[in-house]
Amino acid sequence: MLSKNQIKEIQSLHLKKQRDNQKLFIVEGVKSVSEVLLQKSDLVSKAYATKEFLLNYKKELQQFKIDYSEISEEELQKISLQNNPNQVLALCNYFSSTPKVFDFKKDFTLYMDDIRDPGNFGTIVRLADWFGIKNVFCSPASCDFYNPKVIQATMGAFLRVNVVYSELEELLKHQNIDNVYGAVLNGATIYNNKLSNGLIIIGNEANGISDANLKLINKPITIPSHQSNGTESLNAAMATAIIVSEFYRQLKTGA
Repeated sequence: MLSKNQIKEIQSLHLKKQRDNQKLFIVEGVKSVSEVLLQKSDLVSKAYATKEFLLNYKKELQQFKIDYSEISEEELQKISLQNNPNQVLALCNYFSSTPKVFDFKKDFTLYMDDIRDPGNFGTIVRLADWFGIKNVFCSPASCDFYNPKVIQATMGAFLRVNVVYSELEELLKHQNIDNVYGAVLNGATIYNNKLSNGLIIIGNEANGISDANLKLINKPITIPSHQSNGTESLNAAMATAIIVSEFYRQLKTGA
């Protein structure tokens, strides 16, 4: 049984300040936790699991010498952020902050400019994983990578995609990036242009790309829409999926 102090301590990790202080983040659900166990078990500091989860994964927890406690469904509900928590919650250590090398001439990647919605942020990380992008960049004002809702939305992709926070101007200053694409409404259509490797900027859900970063774009692009529609813009994650798919088609498949 979890004590009140234990529940309070776990719940505190819902807040960024406490996550940063303890260097711990929350991973929930059978799929995500089982992926952590199989791919990076050393990340797990402690697991809280129901009897149902332990029936299937107790051997793995013991094999990787992971500290765990059996808890009830009611206790899981108290420490979870989800409306319908799924069997297990794990406390995981932050990733080591080793610098990752990225060659913008040989590959393309994303820059999230002030993406605030955890669902969008996590989905974009998941998209990156789907298309084989190992490193994604974002502005410091963007959503916290370790936000439990971000982790949930990535569906395990957080294990395979490295997220780097940096002001765009600083990134361009220290990296050799010839092609800086920006998803805007008045850019060149992605289907009528030959795309190249480089950086693709995706703007804020409500305001698009910031004025400061718009000035740094040398290749504005857009997704063409039907002229008679009433929709003003696309969801950030949806737009990212369409754009990255076209980059992948042109640069990776040779189509």
